[in-house]
Amino acid sequence: MSLYRRLLEFVKPYWFKLILAVICMIGISLLTSMIAYLVKFFVDGIFPTKLGVSPLKIPAFVNNLIMQLHLESLLLRGGVETFRLFAVVLVVLYLAKGIFEYGGAYYMSFVGLRVIADIREKLYYHLQTLSLSFFTRTPTGIIISRITNDVTLIQGAVSSATAGVFKDIFTFFGLVGVAFIQSWKLAIIAYVIIPLAFIPIRQFGKRMRKFARKGQQRLGLLTTFLHETITGNRIVKAFNMEEYEKRRFTEENDRLFKTFVKRIRVRALNTPLMEFLGAIAAAIIILIGGHMITTGEMTPGSFASFFVAVFLCYRPIRDLSKVNLEIQEGLAGATRVFELLDTSTDIKEKEGAVPLPPVSKGIDIENVTFKYEEEVVLRGISLHVRVGEVIALVGMSGAGKTSLINLLPRFYDIEQGEILIDGCDIRKVTLKSLRDQVGLVTQQTILFNDTARNNIAYGNLKCSDQEVIQAAKAANAHDFIQRLPQGYDTNIGEQGVKLSGGERQRISIARALLKNAPILILDEATSSLDSDSETEVQKALEELMKGRTVFVIAHRLSTIRNAHRIVVLSEGQIVEQGTHEKLMACNGEYCRLYNLQFKDDGTRIQTVSKTQKVF
Repeated sequence: MSLYRRLLEFVKPYWFKLILAVICMIGISLLTSMIAYLVKFFVDGIFPTKLGVSPLKIPAFVNNLIMQLHLESLLLRGGVETFRLFAVVLVVLYLAKGIFEYGGAYYMSFVGLRVIADIREKLYYHLQTLSLSFFTRTPTGIIISRITNDVTLIQGAVSSATAGVFKDIFTFFGLVGVAFIQSWKLAIIAYVIIPLAFIPIRQFGKRMRKFARKGQQRLGLLTTFLHETITGNRIVKAFNMEEYEKRRFTEENDRLFKTFVKRIRVRALNTPLMEFLGAIAAAIIILIGGHMITTGEMTPGSFASFFVAVFLCYRPIRDLSKVNLEIQEGLAGATRVFELLDTSTDIKEKEGAVPLPPVSKGIDIENVTFKYEEEVVLRGISLHVRVGEVIALVGMSGAGKTSLINLLPRFYDIEQGEILIDGCDIRKVTLKSLRDQVGLVTQQTILFNDTARNNIAYGNLKCSDQEVIQAAKAANAHDFIQRLPQGYDTNIGEQGVKLSGGERQRISIARALLKNAPILILDEATSSLDSDSETEVQKALEELMKGRTVFVIAHRLSTIRNAHRIVVLSEGQIVEQGTHEKLMACNGEYCRLYNLQFKDDGTRIQTVSKTQKVF
């Protein structure tokens, strides 16, 4: 119930439409009960002399209504006239019921859809606040599944289930009232059987939530599988793994199928079981009711009205069972959604965080230790970087280079030590002001399914077209962009699939150039460029680096020879630092890496012209 109450918190903003829906549901319930009640007068009106009962022996308020409408003559005449009257009344009642059903369905569906949209929006907003560690440990498919599939399940619990509860409960009690009016003795006997129907409702609900939760987990795994194999389709084809992936998909799909079959079994058993219980009740009522008619305790009309009321009672009970299944499915989805909403970010601004002013002095990394979950990847890192200095980070894969630069914009938080910018701890400044001062070009080029213009302007959407073009020219991207079908307005596809690897990287560099941040991080920024393009981009980067603090990660050691300082990492620690010449003279780790990289060439790589700084 606490989970459902939390879910209903999303309904509060739309309380007015919800009230209208509830009013419509009450109207449906009253009209259904009225139809059952009027059956008595229809039957007794056909047989006005049977058992000496007059069809006008009815409650005073109904009698007054009949007198005002001048319908008493029809009732007294009975027979065909009663048929005509009942036919007219039936049409009017069902017309009114239809209007209420339309209003109830519309308003409740509107509330349900609006709530689902709000939950999806809140989920997405919350995702934007989570740190990279969450996305590192959570598969993309699982996240997508929670925003799409799990939230869709909630819709049934919020809209149709909520509406069904109101309608079925009001209808049930209205019909119970009709039954007691006609014969309280028979009603007591009938409604002793009805509570038996709630036993399977409870049990089915428990099993449905269990299977729904398992089904959503399986659906999340299948979504993850699809995301991996579709985005990695080039690797699948390159390694001829199509048949292997087909088998994997079949296995995962079969697991999902078996889980959903269990849910179907519960649903399929629900209706026939409820109808069987209803048939038992109907048989008992017919036997007892027939005896009461023959003894004169009831008129045929009273029994018919009673029987219709009791018979109609089993529909709301059966529907309540279905509603309960929908609610349990919805709660299973809500559990997973709220788990995501309750996930707190590792990166939080401290109370009273202040904006970070533009960097003017330098960056100090002091005795920093960092770990991913339980694995320590950086140990006691200390480094002082002056403004305008170009720092190259080198080392074997897994040495901690990318981990170190990820700490600067607080993608992750350190375990021990501190990082200071102009003497200010980055944990005490606002995240926006910190990240505004960091430009990033990653080894893995991340582009969006949007135009070339918007990808370059990402992060600075208020920039002018001229600024976008200047950034593209500096990154040697302007020429190939102009050759695209719609130029800068061409959609480059998901992850820039319509561009070559080098073109994608140049778009990414142009994006960083346009941001014009005082701290620049280049993580293999030129790795996808051909020699000619690389030379042009490096010239642009050289201009960009003037007066800025730059961190460069490059596996091709020839590209970082002219950095102001080269910092060598090994197993999460700084083992050497200095210029290329100094480190080569030391004959240490850097020298070993350099010689290892080029020993198979037979000759040393040609040194880069000292007049051209290449990073």
